[in-house]
Amino acid sequence: MPTQEQIPAQPPNILMVAGEASGDVHAAALLRSLKERIPGLTAFGMGGPRLKEAGLEALFDASEISVMGLVEVLPKLLSILRVLRALGREAAIRRPDLAVLVDVPDFNLRLAKRLKKLGIPVVYYVSPMVWASRPWRVRTIRRLVDKMLCILPFEAPWLKERGVDAEYVGNPVLDALPPPGGMESFRAKLGLEPNRRTLAVVPGSRPSEIRRVLPVMCEAVRRIQASHPELQLVVPRAPALEDGFLEGIFSQFGLSPVIADGGRVCDAVAASDAAIVCSGTAALEAGLMARPFVVVYRVNWLSALVFRVIRTVKYISLVNLLSGREIVPELFQKDCTPERIEREILSYLDNPERSGRVVSDLLEVRKTLGDAGASVRAAQAVAGVLKSIRALPASSQTIGVQPSPPS
Repeated sequence: MPTQEQIPAQPPNILMVAGEASGDVHAAALLRSLKERIPGLTAFGMGGPRLKEAGLEALFDASEISVMGLVEVLPKLLSILRVLRALGREAAIRRPDLAVLVDVPDFNLRLAKRLKKLGIPVVYYVSPMVWASRPWRVRTIRRLVDKMLCILPFEAPWLKERGVDAEYVGNPVLDALPPPGGMESFRAKLGLEPNRRTLAVVPGSRPSEIRRVLPVMCEAVRRIQASHPELQLVVPRAPALEDGFLEGIFSQFGLSPVIADGGRVCDAVAASDAAIVCSGTAALEAGLMARPFVVVYRVNWLSALVFRVIRTVKYISLVNLLSGREIVPELFQKDCTPERIEREILSYLDNPERSGRVVSDLLEVRKTLGDAGASVRAAQAVAGVLKSIRALPASSQTIGVQPSPPS
């Protein structure tokens, strides 16, 4: 009879939770890397289309909790609490080896509290930006999170100083960047006319934020086209958005952009001479493509007031935060007007010297993030936590990509 050590262990089963478009993409890449290194690994939880494609057994869709703003969350609060309780119950029944929670801190930190009571270790991927607002939450993170995987280089030292086991794994946006190419090649890829000047409009991924900011963008575009009628428009559509949703808003302003399906912000921005980008992960993607752009955002007035009170940093855009100065303009709330957007975009289109300076600065920002391979290094870290919990084959620890310190 084989000894206990000779009996092969069951493959790990993990709980994985992602709650919005960028987190869905990052979580999907991580899950694929984990499955490559740990044969038979299974995952259940919540995610969007990309995470489901990667093999997640989705008990809930990410759209059920996807909302931006402190006040905007209220209409969905009951639904969000229902999902939170259900995931907690399912974790208690299935007893996963560990949980991998991705971004959405207001939801995932509450879920982590339930998981902690069940004795389920928590790895958190994409650190909450406690350095930017509500820094007191670091005490909660220290208590509930066993391993924090950071995607911005300054986060891990900041968290370590406050007692959190944190590691910088690189930025997953780098993993998704398309191969280098000129504007014309990206225009051809998206079905755009190769020799026409191009403006990208990136309105975000959530219907609520799009309804709030896209009409302002559209009015700005109308004004810009009055002086640059040759401009063609390209708009990336996030995977979760319904067909016709974006087109309906643009048509109200007499605009007919090329819609790029699949949410390929990088391709749309790379095809463009300039871009108008909704704040968030899309702004970092735009910055890494090294095209001049303006960051815009609008939320409920009360959410904006609360954010102004709790924020502890000067900028809202990651490219400006990473550089420590304003490289691209940030138009937030009352500054987010068609007139201001028009002025900034025209300053790019009509002033090649300014555009060139911005592109040069953005290329420097890109260097601070180090090399691609974040999902591989994140998988290595998760496998390390799993190894500390249960015996895994040694091959699962051989990832083959070593962390590259930012230059």
